[in-house]
Amino acid sequence: MQLGRLGVWTWMDTFSAADAAAFAAQVEDWGYSALWIPEAVGRDPLVLHAHLAGATSKLILATGIANLYARDPMTMRAGRDTLAELSNGRFLLGLGVSHAPMVSGMRGHEYGKPIATMRAYLEAMEKALYLGPAPPETPPVVLAALRPKMLGLAAESAEGAHPYNVTPEHTARAREILGKDAWLCPEQKVMLETDASKARAVARQTFGPYVTLPNYQNNLKWLGFEDSDFQDGGSDRLLDALFAWGDERAIRQRIQAHWDAGADHVCIQPIRPDGEQGPDHQLLELLAPANA
Repeated sequence: MQLGRLGVWTWMDTFSAADAAAFAAQVEDWGYSALWIPEAVGRDPLVLHAHLAGATSKLILATGIANLYARDPMTMRAGRDTLAELSNGRFLLGLGVSHAPMVSGMRGHEYGKPIATMRAYLEAMEKALYLGPAPPETPPVVLAALRPKMLGLAAESAEGAHPYNVTPEHTARAREILGKDAWLCPEQKVMLETDASKARAVARQTFGPYVTLPNYQNNLKWLGFEDSDFQDGGSDRLLDALFAWGDERAIRQRIQAHWDAGADHVCIQPIRPDGEQGPDHQLLELLAPANA
């Protein structure tokens, strides 16, 4: 798999099935190399990617991320290999341990220690019996890794890492831990809005569901942020670090900063400046590799 340099990360629950397929085809035509979709409380991302595979021919279909608590290792292995086969080797499994409130609270599972849980899950997934048609090659797996231990596991037991809610500084630290060969695919929120107050208002609304989660707080403290930065939806300096807002030039500079820090592939999440759900098509067209 040739992952390419720039992909799109977005929620797609606002699309009808037909519109989702059309959007994936447009992302492909724009020249982005991958389309990443998350898993929370909406559509099943593996099922959705099976639908999108039929609407595209070369676009890599990635999960950012699939929750390991949502499927046992055998089911995840079957889903991964089935999608890779049906898409002719275009499926990339982004895998993560999610967050305690979404696991023990929403799903009713016991939230285990992240490193031990992920390590055991990966081992069980690779040993799982799968007798379906084999995909063209073993599908790659990247881990939702933020801190040194999970990043180390991503380098040791997976193709690499897919960090979320991070900065170019985090990318530099992650590359040092991962080494030169592992894939590093950070997510970067981008917003075409030059008014600081408007941009930060939308950023605060978007970041609200994440700001209280310990996994993200601990990682951001590792980068030098403090408890005060997590109050009232996030401080200005925190939001400015996580959201690349401004004109096209400012956004491109932030993407380049990740590449310069060691990212192989940057997943841009195009936030609409009006605060509505769904990706900003105008921004995606503006940044499209095919238009460069």
